[in-house]
Amino acid sequence: MPVVDLTALPSLLPRHAPVIGLDLGEKTIGVAVSDATRGIASPLETIRRTKFTADITRMFELMDSRDALGIVIGLPINMDGTEGPRCQSSRAFARNVLRVKDLPIAFWDERMSSMAINRMLIDEADISRARRAEVVDKAAAGWILQGALDRLKNL
Repeated sequence: MPVVDLTALPSLLPRHAPVIGLDLGEKTIGVAVSDATRGIASPLETIRRTKFTADITRMFELMDSRDALGIVIGLPINMDGTEGPRCQSSRAFARNVLRVKDLPIAFWDERMSSMAINRMLIDEADISRARRAEVVDKAAAGWILQGALDRLKNL
């Protein structure tokens, strides 16, 4: 199955199948999961990146534990709308996942997600810098996934 347009994702999944959201960083992968109705995203875990096989093994374990059957990956588009090396890396990650397991994967524009999460954690939650580093990636994955879920609700 190729990477799909976000709007096609629901038609490729059983009605009550959660999806996971990923915030791909160079050193970590933030993971969030939706509820079964795909209405609410919740931050789940931050995977420390090592090797691709180990990273996706953990990702698949998280998916299996939540019965998630699809993936939304944050696409780090530049502010001017162009795609740079980080987008290419995210697209390559999706292609590599599809070589291991055939499942629907869609992308969601993640512009400003990390900045918004950091601002929220500083301004609203008053979380220390050290604690922010622990939660920002999975929180950004939740932000990305919630944005995609909200878009799907408004189709």
